[in-house]
Amino acid sequence: MSDKPEEPVNFIRQAINADLASNKHDKIITRFPPEPNGYLHIGHAKSIWLNFGIANDYDGECTLRFDDTNPIKEDEEFVEAIEQDVRWLGFKWSRIAHASDYFPALYKFALELIGKGLAYVDSMDIETMRECRGTLKEPGKNSPYRERSVGENVDLFERMKAGEFSDGEHVLRAKIDMQSSNINLRDPVIYRIRHHSHQRTGDEWCIYPMYDFTHGLSDAIEGVTHSLCTLEFEDHRPLYDWFLENVSAPCHPRQIEFSRLNLNYFVMSKRMLTQLVESGYVDGWDDPRMPTISGLRRRGFTASSVRNFIASVGITKKANVIEMGMLENAVREDLDSKSPRAMGVLKPLKLVIENYPEGESETIDVANHPHDPSMGIRQIKLIREVYIDRDDFMEDPPKKFFRLGPDREVRLRYGFVVHCHEVVKDNAGEVVELRCTYDPNTRNGNQPEGRKVKGIIHWVSAEHCIDATIRLYDRLFREANPLADKNRDFTESLNPDSLQVLTHCKLELSLGSPAPDTRYQFERLGYFYPDNDSDPSNLVYNRIVTLRDSWAKLDQQRKP
Repeated sequence: MSDKPEEPVNFIRQAINADLASNKHDKIITRFPPEPNGYLHIGHAKSIWLNFGIANDYDGECTLRFDDTNPIKEDEEFVEAIEQDVRWLGFKWSRIAHASDYFPALYKFALELIGKGLAYVDSMDIETMRECRGTLKEPGKNSPYRERSVGENVDLFERMKAGEFSDGEHVLRAKIDMQSSNINLRDPVIYRIRHHSHQRTGDEWCIYPMYDFTHGLSDAIEGVTHSLCTLEFEDHRPLYDWFLENVSAPCHPRQIEFSRLNLNYFVMSKRMLTQLVESGYVDGWDDPRMPTISGLRRRGFTASSVRNFIASVGITKKANVIEMGMLENAVREDLDSKSPRAMGVLKPLKLVIENYPEGESETIDVANHPHDPSMGIRQIKLIREVYIDRDDFMEDPPKKFFRLGPDREVRLRYGFVVHCHEVVKDNAGEVVELRCTYDPNTRNGNQPEGRKVKGIIHWVSAEHCIDATIRLYDRLFREANPLADKNRDFTESLNPDSLQVLTHCKLELSLGSPAPDTRYQFERLGYFYPDNDSDPSNLVYNRIVTLRDSWAKLDQQRKP
């Protein structure tokens, strides 16, 4: 085993430790088996972290296996995206596999079940089959085709494989128990006809195995010791074991279930995420408002912040919903020590310092990080004309507004105190310029004689700055549980303010050539990251997260 610190011992690690202690296994083998029919989301990140992390901590192996058994919905684009997401999260697979690699073996397992009288070809239409399956309160009814002979079933199944029948004309079902209280054991379908070219096997197959049949047997073929999956598969475990016990599987992996990662203010259903993308509610799978790993990456989340968040949530059996604020706090904590500081003005308002000599400037050395000298310093220029943020000025400020207003004074960050004595407006009555004077004796943090200035605001030099587009991202939904109202489409809960695009923002020159994969703290504003669309001629920064949780009060009010 690895000599690095172990993760906290949860019930899964306890089970693995017990299996190792009993010499049941000499190597731990896990797998992460996504279906390539969409992009991975933060919920998948938990399974990635668990399966790859356990394999790594126990000096074992973890296979990245693509469950590619439904060629209608799957695409090579999703395969490539999944591989990129796993790598970005910091994990390495022992090997890549595909369920389609095992199509010949799975077909032989199906014939083995038929030969034992444990599978049959059913010719009922899908609606009738569904009606005969029963409900959670009523047992199912046997199919009239359930007692077909082994010979007839073999013949029909081989002809299904040969392409003699159309889609839906026949299926292969396991013969288990139509009276079972576990509806998953009521003769589940294990093969269906699907005349559709597969992205890897082409037209070699026109019958495809179902997930429940494929999953456990693929685990066995790969020698998986512990099949770790989410709680919705707990009721499927008897079926998982039934298949393994009734065919000549090379081993019998142990399935263990854990709770899914559910975040409020998000939906995690691939169907719903696909709807958001295809209906244009978001700008693709990697839209920074999406819960996809690619969306989080584009927004600027770090892989370490995602891993730390999942570790803080932990592994439990109890289903719960995690506060979005936990994820946001994880990235704040991660970025605080890593992110160089800079100043940016998102809503520029010109401020003219009338008693500052024209044509002159002063250079100020500023630490890139207040607590990390190794990040070095940068130089900023303070001149007669600067930009401040429009939100830092009010014509009629309330009592506790400690920023700038008429006949008020404030300190320019790293600079001196300025006093506003004139407000210039355009013909429409909008404030377009502030005219101030400065006190030269207030440099280096010195207070004006006889008074204390509380407010400190950020700024950029009007001559030493760059223009940029800033995208302010917020939560995609305005309600914590977008699915709470079953009579309303979940898209009605979308937050209309989840994206604000600000143009002609003014940034420090240091932000014009961002270091690769560097996040910045814009002082007083939050953490920001260059978008994929950004280039030196068109700077685009995404807000990753604000400095403080602006939703905390709302979340607290929502709690009973």
